[in-house]
Formats: sequence, structure tokens, C-alpha cells
Amino acid sequence: MGRDMIPKKIFFTKGVGKHKERLTSFELALRDAGIAAQNLVRVSSIFPPQCKLIPRSQGLKFLSPGEVVFSVVAENSTREPHRLLASSIGVAIPADRNTYGYLSEHHSFGESEDAAGDYAEELAAEMLATTLNVEFDPDRSWDEKKEIYRISNKIVRTANVTQSAVGDKRGLWTTVIASAVLIFD
Repeated sequence: MGRDMIPKKIFFTKGVGKHKERLTSFELALRDAGIAAQNLVRVSSIFPPQCKLIPRSQGLKFLSPGEVVFSVVAENSTREPHRLLASSIGVAIPADRNTYGYLSEHHSFGESEDAAGDYAEELAAEMLATTLNVEFDPDRSWDEKKEIYRISNKIVRTANVTQSAVGDKRGLWTTVIASAVLIFD
């Protein structure tokens, strides 16, 4: 199996669901993300060498109901009314496409969608930077570190997908997910 198990494509998706039952709110978030009909297997966070990041609309076409699908998933839930929650996946892709990159998962409360997304993106970039021996000051701002990564010519792209929501005012479970779905075709 070996090399057959290295994904060729990956896409990001996200969703939110609300329901009186926590599990159903998770299901509704998966439906919103377009991945409820698959059997998800959560994996850790390596962006495979030679893998292509494709749009969600294109990626969903590769999926079949009941299929076992590997994905990196960030999820968060609350039933506290008006509580802000977020889930985010960050990615850092190396300039050398024969080298692996990183995906990161982040889930938080009280953090804006932009802040959660930036944090997940920064996590992925820092993991990749340390494996590529890019020197940086971890106490610098994300914007400053991005510039260092760009100048190093070792990290070509960083991005994130983030879903935030506010807890349902009636106390229903509110679930947010963000996912990077791996495709082997």
C-alpha cells in the first residue's frame, strides 16, 4: 500500500450546526460542511509532498456516500447562550513540493474568526519553519514572522479555513467544525 496511501489532493471545508442534542448539532455541522455522508477518520497534521490544495466544490466531487475518508478536523461545541466559539485548520506549504508541510487544528472560545484563523495558520507555519531550520523569534508578531518566512523562500504559502458561531440564545448545542479532507485519486 505505502505510496498508494499518500493523498494527491486536499480541500478545506467548514460548517456549523445547532440542535438540542450535541451529536445532532455535530451531524448538522458535518452536513453544512458537505461531509456528513462519509466515514471520517481523523488523522494528524502533515500536508503530503506533491499534494495539491483544491477548492471545496471540486473536492466534494471526489467523495462517495459511505466512503472512509481521512481528514484533519477541528471541532468545538457549546450550549452556553451567546458564547463565541471557533474551529480552524491552518496550513503551511513548503516551496520544495517534494517536502511535506503542516496542517494545524485550533479550537477556541471568545476568539474572532480572524484571530482563530491567524493563530491556526501561525501554528502550521511555525511547525514547518522548525523542520526547515528557518530562524525566527517566536515572540514576534504573526505579520513579522510571515515576512521572515517569505524572505527565507522555504515556505511558499500559508492559509486557513475557520468557522465561528455564537452559542444559540435558547441554549441549543452549537457546533463548529473546520476540516482538511485528503483525497487519494
